[in-house]
Amino acid sequence: MENMTFYILDVFAEEKYTGNQLAVVRDAAALSDSQMQRITREMNYSETTFILSEQPRQGGYDVRIFTPAAEVPFAGHPTLGTAFVIQHEIMKEPAETVILNLKVGQIPVTSGSSGKEKDILWMKQIDPTFGLTIEPGPISKVLGLNESEIDDRFIVQEVSTGLPFIIVPLKSLDAVKRAKVNRDKCFKLIEDTKAKMILIFCPETYNRENDLNVRVFCDYYDIPEDPATGSGNGCLAGYLAKHLYFGDDKIDIRVEQGYEISRPSLLYLRAENKQEKIDVFVGGKVIMVAKGQLL
Repeated sequence: MENMTFYILDVFAEEKYTGNQLAVVRDAAALSDSQMQRITREMNYSETTFILSEQPRQGGYDVRIFTPAAEVPFAGHPTLGTAFVIQHEIMKEPAETVILNLKVGQIPVTSGSSGKEKDILWMKQIDPTFGLTIEPGPISKVLGLNESEIDDRFIVQEVSTGLPFIIVPLKSLDAVKRAKVNRDKCFKLIEDTKAKMILIFCPETYNRENDLNVRVFCDYYDIPEDPATGSGNGCLAGYLAKHLYFGDDKIDIRVEQGYEISRPSLLYLRAENKQEKIDVFVGGKVIMVAKGQLL
């Protein structure tokens, strides 16, 4: 590990020290699984990524993603942040697209914009799959809410774009703010689900420029709440397009997350329901915070 370079980034951030922080370790091919896991625990962010290859293989860069608890096949903000490091620190030249070879498959990340916003990185996620439907009663008890606070125009459902989430539509920002996971009830519920994380959302927002407010609970991975979740919001984008949440099979929206834990984040979501599949794109800004050496 001598002289191994690492970077600290803010992802889905409008300015430094907002968004979701990430550690990225460069030139990590020599590290064992246990060393990667130990470094991730020491970094103590929701995820740390390890760039194994500094030369593309089959058009992409080999990358692994760890949480403090375990390796995961895909996660959103680590994908964007790692692509940023590859583009600016390894390639050192403008690149419209960077491809990451992840456990879930190849994920392309492209540079672009959204309206007036520039310098946004976009990742195309794999086509969403839709799983188990969950009754409002049990999930409301997990969240400490009344069943009537769940928006019954839409279903509670497992969705995955590589990492599954339980998507829960709520009626109001007040309900989102008051939600608090009961760990015992949560762990009992997710015994029977592929998804181990819960994403709740509502159409009321703190910032009028945004379209939805989101919270994500990850107790299963020892992260009570995540400030910005690209994989979860990718699942949400697919859910919104499939169920015509905005009355259209296309969406192009801004999503705020992390306000309740004083870590405001902004994610851009695009999706199009083409009947046979749903294309999902998640975008955000990345800001370099620090660079150092692992000793």
